[in-house]
Amino acid sequence: MTLSRRHLISAAATGAAFAGFSRLAGAQPASRRVSPDADPYLNEVAGYGPLAMDPQGLFDLPEGFSYTIVSRAGEVMSDGLVTPRKMDGMGCFPLDAGRVVLVRNHELKTSDVEHGPFGSRHALATKLDRSRVYGFDKDNQALSGGTTSLIYDLRKRRLESSHLSLAGTLVNCSGGATPWNSWLSCEETVDPVTLTAGGPRGLKSHGWVFEVPSTARGLADPTPILGMGRFRHEAVCIDPRTGIAYLTEDEGAGLFYRYLPEDRRVLQKGGRLQALAFRDRPEGGDSRNWTSPEMAPGAWRDVVWVDMDGVDNPDNALKARGHAKGAVLFARGEGVFFGQNELYFTCTNGGPKRLGQIMRYRPSRFEGDARERDEPGKLQLFVESLDKRVMNMADNIAVAPWGDLIVCEDKASAGGVNYLRAVTPAGKTYTLGRQAQAEPGDVGANTELAGACFSPDGTTLFVNVYWPGMTVAIVGPWGRRQA
Repeated sequence: MTLSRRHLISAAATGAAFAGFSRLAGAQPASRRVSPDADPYLNEVAGYGPLAMDPQGLFDLPEGFSYTIVSRAGEVMSDGLVTPRKMDGMGCFPLDAGRVVLVRNHELKTSDVEHGPFGSRHALATKLDRSRVYGFDKDNQALSGGTTSLIYDLRKRRLESSHLSLAGTLVNCSGGATPWNSWLSCEETVDPVTLTAGGPRGLKSHGWVFEVPSTARGLADPTPILGMGRFRHEAVCIDPRTGIAYLTEDEGAGLFYRYLPEDRRVLQKGGRLQALAFRDRPEGGDSRNWTSPEMAPGAWRDVVWVDMDGVDNPDNALKARGHAKGAVLFARGEGVFFGQNELYFTCTNGGPKRLGQIMRYRPSRFEGDARERDEPGKLQLFVESLDKRVMNMADNIAVAPWGDLIVCEDKASAGGVNYLRAVTPAGKTYTLGRQAQAEPGDVGANTELAGACFSPDGTTLFVNVYWPGMTVAIVGPWGRRQA
């Protein structure tokens, strides 16, 4: 495997908060938890063949594939701040012929002060333009959540620069790329109410979507897209043909939404928020299949969309009000990605064994138009896992250039190993990679995979290892995939 030689910043600069990562980075291959023989997985199709054990003990891939470490938590960024932990959703955007921009979420809470970009005891926060910070804590310090942006050279396989690009938000989980090359970063929380830069008398709510231009070389304008609603946002994708945005909600009984913008290029101008309902189930359906299955794998259901009101949701009742209007319940909606005239989204603990589902939605030819009443969009239960070896808690997803889904696992079992799975257009799965950390109890055990996205030229797959935080760039013989 190809590994970068970039170094962690010194303990003096980072403080004790990053000492645990140093222990993980120094782990010896002998302490591996998994091996190809001891950790079986079940491929429904051959894919790229069996995984080869990474001698560095970080990330296992099929023969012929390699990875480069692009960025690690704790490194000093180009703006002098610290690369934050908890790397989650991410998008990749073209910059020029050989370079791309990655915009990466960091799912940091109010308690994650020492894991954020400002170093130990917020010592580096003086570098910030406070007018570009959305929210502050009780001590009037900038909140740690947000995004970082990275410029990466695909040919040299080297990081050129990185900087903080959204500041003062919380629990930035996933999001989605826009057709105009910006990143929509989603807050997966509605609980905290925090301060504004004006001090104790100003309050800011959380649970919004923010837009980060990939071209921004500093902090983006932290203006929330209010029309997209306030709830536990997970991810969003946009149909490039219509400009309609589709949004997931990470709740055990959450909804699936769409946003019809007034101006498809200026989402902050407002629009209508709606929730998906089954056309034949006006009293409110349930797609989770936990006890009495309501969706059969492979079957299609006609849908309608119900209008949501009170989308600022001060009492966190949006999902309950939507279901009362007939909206379908989903089991922890997570990643969503638009493919060829259709989109896919994951439900992390859906299905009778709660191992996860993948839904496929095919918009109407008249999506968002009154004529869709006669030609409705359709929802399919595309994949429902009944075996942990096939798929265990699908989270972030992306559509590969050749049409397969790339699926990041986020399993809940203690000490578990997370896989990078793939699903063919026929709904068959194979294993593409494996996060291979040290023994249970070491820092980083049971860390999820997240942020899968391809470079525009299709040569490089970027993936995040969530905790403490590492972004890898994977290259290999993508055209070799076997049915």
